[in-house]
Amino acid sequence: MHCPRCGQQQVSDEIKFCSRCGFPLGLISEILAHGGFLPQLADLGKDKKWLTRNMGLKISLLWFLLITFILVPLAAITKAPGGVVAGLSIIGFCGGIFLTAMSFLFLKNEPKPFQNQTEMNVQQFLGGQQTQSVLPPQTSQPVSSYNPPPSAAWKAPDTGELVPHSVTENTTKLLQKDK
Repeated sequence: MHCPRCGQQQVSDEIKFCSRCGFPLGLISEILAHGGFLPQLADLGKDKKWLTRNMGLKISLLWFLLITFILVPLAAITKAPGGVVAGLSIIGFCGGIFLTAMSFLFLKNEPKPFQNQTEMNVQQFLGGQQTQSVLPPQTSQPVSSYNPPPSAAWKAPDTGELVPHSVTENTTKLLQKDK
């Protein structure tokens, strides 16, 4: 097994941390053995709520279609009083809009499928999507291309020039001239 962060080959699959960078490898071997997810977490994604925003929108569409396109024509064909047909059409249209608005306001979005969340969490745990190789590309410079700087052109800086002028500066310069 190789460390997903630095690429160091590990001595054993049971090792807890990478010997080079210290990356925690405790769950990596189990994740790799089960195809990218942990079987202990498989039951978490099975509990689906049926009353979600998506289901509320489907119910409001079904309400609108059922009343507007089935009950209103049936009431008109059976020669129901005009008030009943008008009332059904108003209930169908306004009820559909009301249910749609209530779905957007009060119902939560459906959670993402568990498999995709697991893959996303595993990728985040491993350091994100690694599209490049673990090691940087090899670069080399031959020794023959190295030219040392000429010794006459380079002068060591005088650090005394960096210090602010002091009272004893003149005395120090006089002592250096005597040598």
